[in-house]
Amino acid sequence: MQSFRTELENPVVEQDIIDLEQKIHLYQEGKMDEDRFRSLRLARGVYGQRQPGVQMVRIKIPFGKLTTPQLVRIAEVSDAYATGNLHLTTRQDIQLHYVSLDRTPELWAELERDELTLREACGNTVRNITASARAGVDPNEPFDVSPYAYEMFRYLLRNPVCQEMGRKFKIAFSASEQDSAFTFIHDIGAIPLVRAVDGEEQRGFKIMIGGGLGAQPHLAQVAYEFLPEDQLIPFTEAVLRVFDRHGERNKRGKARMKFLLQSLGLDTLLELVQQEWKALPRKTYRVDRDTVSEPAPGPDGFSEIEVADAEKYQRWRDTNVFEQKQTGFYGVFIKLPLGDLHSSTARKLATVVQRHAANDIRITVNQGLLLKYVRSEALPHLFVALDELQLAEPGFDSVADITACPGTDTCNLGISNSTGIAQALEEVIVREYPDLIKNNDIKIKISGCPNSCGQHGLASIGFHGSSMKDPQKRVIPALQVLLGGGVDGNGAGRIANKVLKIPSKRGPQALRTLLDDYDENRLDGEYYADYVDRQSEQDKHYFYHLLKPLTDLETVAAHEYFDWGHTQQDFKVEAGVGECAGVIIDLIATLLHETEEKLVWASQNLARGAYADAIYHAYNVHVGAAKALLLSDDKKSNTQMDIIRAFDEHFVATGIVPIAGGFADQVLQINKNEPTPAFARNYLASATEFLAQVHRVRNQQLTPAS
Repeated sequence: MQSFRTELENPVVEQDIIDLEQKIHLYQEGKMDEDRFRSLRLARGVYGQRQPGVQMVRIKIPFGKLTTPQLVRIAEVSDAYATGNLHLTTRQDIQLHYVSLDRTPELWAELERDELTLREACGNTVRNITASARAGVDPNEPFDVSPYAYEMFRYLLRNPVCQEMGRKFKIAFSASEQDSAFTFIHDIGAIPLVRAVDGEEQRGFKIMIGGGLGAQPHLAQVAYEFLPEDQLIPFTEAVLRVFDRHGERNKRGKARMKFLLQSLGLDTLLELVQQEWKALPRKTYRVDRDTVSEPAPGPDGFSEIEVADAEKYQRWRDTNVFEQKQTGFYGVFIKLPLGDLHSSTARKLATVVQRHAANDIRITVNQGLLLKYVRSEALPHLFVALDELQLAEPGFDSVADITACPGTDTCNLGISNSTGIAQALEEVIVREYPDLIKNNDIKIKISGCPNSCGQHGLASIGFHGSSMKDPQKRVIPALQVLLGGGVDGNGAGRIANKVLKIPSKRGPQALRTLLDDYDENRLDGEYYADYVDRQSEQDKHYFYHLLKPLTDLETVAAHEYFDWGHTQQDFKVEAGVGECAGVIIDLIATLLHETEEKLVWASQNLARGAYADAIYHAYNVHVGAAKALLLSDDKKSNTQMDIIRAFDEHFVATGIVPIAGGFADQVLQINKNEPTPAFARNYLASATEFLAQVHRVRNQQLTPAS
């Protein structure tokens, strides 16, 4: 494997890639525990696929912004290391599949040539920070949130506070109160606001906290109606510190921020956040509003042309094009079925963008693309160019634009196929309900399992993969049907309600039944969510009874035992262990080794004057070493606070590890002191001594009695 030491300008990135390469070798040589290696590679965007021996690599695209050179670079990397397909996700990432583990460091190095990273795209980290694709051009936005999303990404990347949390953490920025980034399903969501203070305009954000989908969805709560812009990043760091210290770590299903908020209550959580403020390296953080500059508009000088398919062009104009807040310019959406874009098409698209639009492509949260700053006279030319690439299909973000995760195609957690049913449903709409391509009220979203990567939990009509058994106990691929989800705006949303399960092959008929019933029984001008509410209020089992005939398993046809995309093999549930949230590492030797590494990182940060980072690494030395000894005594703790309390009880109070004043008092100095050089040195010294004490006790435990 080649060395990257002389090929990258950023020494931090270079060392990160070298470390990954070295850890791969250690793992393959049997010198690194599998669980520890999995955790490490996940934090570097390398995710095990359903198929053994290959990896999915997730590229982190902050707030979905791509340049044309970056798009070309990803296409070239996919050709060289993967399948040639670029899969766009609902978190504005790009995923490459079927990558050899050995080649992931080299792949990463190639991406970094155009400032693309894998770091913290998976695992127990802050995931890709998303934002409304329209940010910067939205006529309804108070201001462009792009610089704030980008600065948040930069601030948290490789930040020691959020490297090994109990679970993943998701942050989103909406462009306006329309809330197209779905802040209400995020751990932290930010909606931009402007208010007048002493006659001057002040920017800020409405802050939502503790939302999430998954098998147990929760709507976010309002933390602040207005948080000044310079408090946004400090607040986020303080929340992450609280989540890291108090969040669940052993019970994976309860380790999200939404459960910590539910357990503590909003007032207590915000009190803990305020207690962290003293330890923050920056109490205010003024974001440079020009850090994401406005791109140069697309080229001009286009002559008038006559489009051959005038009807399709008009439908495309009606559904995929909007006028920007910048007079005379237009945003153009591209609908990508299943979020897939082949590398050859991606390269051609980059050329089309350079000739017609600004060098600023945005990935949308429904797996499409947005081109910006297209001149009015360029629109017909752009349509023709996109149509040649089969990228000018009307109906972006309409009922015919279905969101779907890869499901059983590649994911370990997939139960039944989501891509095949998505294609089947789109065919039903295009062929049987063509007028609905102009309907952007009804959203259809599909996931391969209950975890909601396809965001079925906020769909008007949602499905997630499942299974059923017929009277003879044969297993049938199935879909859980959900109805009534959506966005109300300004941080408010609706979680879809479960209705019933049906065989997966009956999904198209279920869609027909639902759409026909809506068409026949809705009131004039009634939106779908209101229609679902009204019918459910009159009869809470209305939709259950409507779809109940589709659950009859006495009439299962032979083809219904095969999942979408299969014709000869009976369906069986093969869901494996998911990696989307990382793992819990419990091996004592591994923990102590990691703790020693963190002590080195603390010393390095102290030497370069990064005192807050040095302190946090030293804090993790305390906690990691304490956890190792507790595990050696078969004492397990669910949170870092439990570890701290348990260590005092089992090791300090018993005199095994003598600490004046107690372990809790020593380690929790972290949020009682400013991150000064003096405190950083003293805190690191206490961590060094504590680790030495732990090693002494551990050596005694391992020494046979004479």
